[in-house]
Amino acid sequence: MQLKFYGVRGSIPTPGPDTVEYGGNTVCVSLQSQNGTHIILDSGTGIRLLGDELIKDTREIYILLSHNHWDHIQGFPFFVPAYMPNRKITIVPGVTESQAPDAILRQMDGSYFPVQYADLPSIVKVLPQHNDTWHYQDIYIERMAMNHPGGGSAYRLTVDGVKIVYAIDNELYPPNDPVTSFDEWVEFVAEVDYLIHDGQFIPSDYPLKMGWGHSQIKDALALAVQGKVKNLVIISHDPARTDKDLNQIAIDIGQKGFNFNTIIAHEGLVIK
Repeated sequence: MQLKFYGVRGSIPTPGPDTVEYGGNTVCVSLQSQNGTHIILDSGTGIRLLGDELIKDTREIYILLSHNHWDHIQGFPFFVPAYMPNRKITIVPGVTESQAPDAILRQMDGSYFPVQYADLPSIVKVLPQHNDTWHYQDIYIERMAMNHPGGGSAYRLTVDGVKIVYAIDNELYPPNDPVTSFDEWVEFVAEVDYLIHDGQFIPSDYPLKMGWGHSQIKDALALAVQGKVKNLVIISHDPARTDKDLNQIAIDIGQKGFNFNTIIAHEGLVIK
C-alpha cells in the first residue's frame, strides 16, 4: 500500500513564500495497492501534478470525490489524462444534498472554461454508487456522510490489510444536529491504521467559522484518541496557516505525548 499527497490545502490554493514547505495546492491524494490498483481521492489543484505522472500510465483512472466544493474539483480541467484520446476515467461522486454528481464536469460548461467537457477526447464516466459499501478491484470501500454544508462523503478503504479513513471537510462538532455523530465517527475510525482527517481550524478561528464544515485540530486529535487509531494525518490546512504556523502545531502536538503518530500532511508526503 502507498499513499502520496499531491495537495493538502483547504478552501483555496495558496502559493507564495509562506507555504513552500507544506504546499499550496488544494486536496488530492493517491492510493495504490501492491497489485497496482490505483484510486485518486479528490481532484483539487494537486491533481495537475499527479496527472503529469500518469501520462505514460495505461491503467484506468478511478477518482473518488468527497464532495463538489471548488477546492475538491477545480484541478480536473487541468488534469492531462482527460485530454488523452480514449483514456478511461471513472469518477465516483460523493453524496451531496444538491444531487449534482457531474459537477466536476459541469465546471467546464458554458462560459466557465475554454474547453467544454463534451469535447474531451478521453472516455469519462460518472458512476454514482447507490450502496455505502463496494469493491474497486482489490480495494474495499465503505462510505459515511460528512458534517459539511451541502453534504459529502468520507471513506474507509481497506487495501493490502491496511485500513485508511479519509474524512476531509468534516466538522466533528457542528452547531446544529450532526448528520453523523461523534460516537458514530469513533466507530467508523475504530483502530484504523491511518486516519486522514480535516484539521483546518484552531480555537482562535472560532466562533467566527463555526458551522463552516471544518474541524478544530483538537477535535481530530480527540477522535484519534477515542478511535484508538495508529496514525493521524491532519489535512485541509487553512489558507491563512503558514509553514511556521504548521511547524508550531506539529511541535505542540508532539509535546502532548499521544500514543499514536501524528503527521501534518505536506505536498509530496509518501506513506508506505
